[in-house]
Amino acid sequence: MIQDIFPSNIDISFKDIQPSSGSYIMVFKDSCLLSSYNGKEIIFPVLSDLENIPQTQYIFSVDGRDFFITTDLTKTPPGFEYMSSRDLRKLKTETTTGIFEAFTAFHLHEWYENSRFCGRCGQRNVFDKKERAMTCPDCGNKIYPRINPAVIVGVINNDKLLLTGYRTGYAHNALVAGFVEIGESLEDTVRREVMEECGLRVRNIRYYKSQPWGVVSDILAGFFCYVDGDDEIKMDKEELRFAEWVKREDIVLQPNNLSLTNEMMTVFKQGRFLEQK
Repeated sequence: MIQDIFPSNIDISFKDIQPSSGSYIMVFKDSCLLSSYNGKEIIFPVLSDLENIPQTQYIFSVDGRDFFITTDLTKTPPGFEYMSSRDLRKLKTETTTGIFEAFTAFHLHEWYENSRFCGRCGQRNVFDKKERAMTCPDCGNKIYPRINPAVIVGVINNDKLLLTGYRTGYAHNALVAGFVEIGESLEDTVRREVMEECGLRVRNIRYYKSQPWGVVSDILAGFFCYVDGDDEIKMDKEELRFAEWVKREDIVLQPNNLSLTNEMMTVFKQGRFLEQK
């Protein structure tokens, strides 16, 4: 998955520091990130590559390499271009480290852009000096990074898995998924989303694994469960273009191994998650 960057390690803890000449600068413009690709890895500029950069803010470190964020660079350095998250996701890389760095930076960029003003009094916020927060200098209101909890659900029916396809957006096979509502547990969300999207009841809900998906500010929790009773699918045609039971040997995986959805489809296809009564 995208966060599987071992032996590398990301340190997301807050630091009030300034960049050095070798620090990486994640530059955003129109929701695209300044990057380059050498055929093997995604490369980001360092401070010494850039001229007249605006204010920067420290965001994280990877293996001791510090990363900062900024916007609206006036001059693009040679060899770099602005790439969307979709462009970056399509690149074939030897590790997931670069794409994980990019997606985490996308998460923080969106939050900083959407948190420039205080929602209580309307004054312009400032960077907090003690923690990752935006603080209003007038009323003291603090805003912390937004993280959207959501579930990914693998519904099992004997040797078949429930696969879906979104009506718009992502074109490859997917699983039932959805956001947690106010007052819901994760397990309640699983039951509701499967019922809303496919008209099925489920039992024996079992947690599998979680995944940060920073490009849309999500934290995903993966669950497997089992159809309970009637297995006739009643699909939500406004959200999905298909929903069907697929035998494990017939499951077509996504084109890369970045997502929790693809890993869950893979472990079922390979027989590593079986029907339990």
